[in-house]
Amino acid sequence: MHSIEFYRNEFISYLTSKTVSKEPLNLYTPITYILGLGGKRLRPTLVLMATEVFGTDYRKALDAALAIEVFHNFSLVHDDIMDDAPLRRGKETVHEKWDINTGILSGDAMLINAYQLFENYDGQMFRNLAQLFSKTAIEVCEGQQYDVDFETRDDVTQLEYLKMIEYKTAVLVAAALKMGAIIAEAPEEQQQSIYDFGRYLGIAFQLQDDYLDAFGDPETFGKQVGGDIIENKKTYLYLKAMELGSDEEKKALSDMFSIHPDDPSGKIEQIKKIFRQTGAAGETTMAIETYTQKAFEVLEKLAVSDEKKGILEKFGKGLMVRRV
Repeated sequence: MHSIEFYRNEFISYLTSKTVSKEPLNLYTPITYILGLGGKRLRPTLVLMATEVFGTDYRKALDAALAIEVFHNFSLVHDDIMDDAPLRRGKETVHEKWDINTGILSGDAMLINAYQLFENYDGQMFRNLAQLFSKTAIEVCEGQQYDVDFETRDDVTQLEYLKMIEYKTAVLVAAALKMGAIIAEAPEEQQQSIYDFGRYLGIAFQLQDDYLDAFGDPETFGKQVGGDIIENKKTYLYLKAMELGSDEEKKALSDMFSIHPDDPSGKIEQIKKIFRQTGAAGETTMAIETYTQKAFEVLEKLAVSDEKKGILEKFGKGLMVRRV
C-alpha cells in the first residue's frame, strides 16, 4: 500500500494526461475548466486505495476513478446552476464564467463521458461497475431533489435530512470504495463492508461540509461561506437549532429563513449566532464524530491487514478534522 497522497497524485497525473482540448471548444473548454479547479479528489483517491486494499494494482482502477471524478464534477456544475452559486473552489462557477446553457450541456457531456470510461472494463466486471454506477447516479439525483424540496418545506425531520445527504453525497463515496473492491474481485461481503464504511464516512463528510458552510474560513473553504443560509437550506444545523432552541430563537430562525435580503451578511451572522446559542453547532460536530466512528466500526469487519485498515482510518480521521 502507498500513502493517501501518492494515490491522489497518481490520479491527478492520470487526469492531466486525459485532459485534451478539442472541438467544439464551447462544449469541452468548460469541462477542462471544472476538472482543473482542483478540489480534494476524495472519490477517485478512494477508488485507487480500495483496489490496493484488496490486493490489486491501483492502475487497473484509474479509468473507474476518472469516471467517478467526472461524474462528481458534472453534478457540481448542475448543482451550482440550481443553487445560483457564484463560486466553486474559490473560482467562478461554470455558468457564471460562461452561461447557464453551456453549464447544462457541458455537464450532460460529462455524464456521458463518465459512462464511456467503464467501457474499458470487460465482461462481468463492466456489468458490475455499470450497475453500481447507475444505481448511485440515480440516488444522487434523488438526493438532489430531496434537497430542493426541503427548501420550501417547514416540516423536514432530521431522519429525512440524513437520508437526503446519504443519497446526495454519501452513496458516491461508498460507490468509489466498492468500485475498487469490484476491480480487485473481492468477495461480495467485503464489497458490502467497504461500501458501508464509505456510506457512514460520506454522511460525516457532508455534515462537516454543512458545518463549514456556516463556520468555515472563507479563505480556505473555497465556496461562499453562508451559502446554505442564503438559500434557506434546512441543514442539520438548522434542524438541531429548531429542536433545541427556545420559542423565541425558533421564531427568529424561522422568520429569517423566509427572507432573501439584498445584503445577506446580517442574516448570516444572526443565524450563526443562533446555531451557537442553541447548541446546534456543537451537536453537529458530535454527529460528525458519531458517523465517523460508525465507519471505523464497519472497517474492523474487513478481512485485510491492520496496516491497510490504518490507512483507511487515517483517511477518515482526516475528513473529520478538515477545515476546507
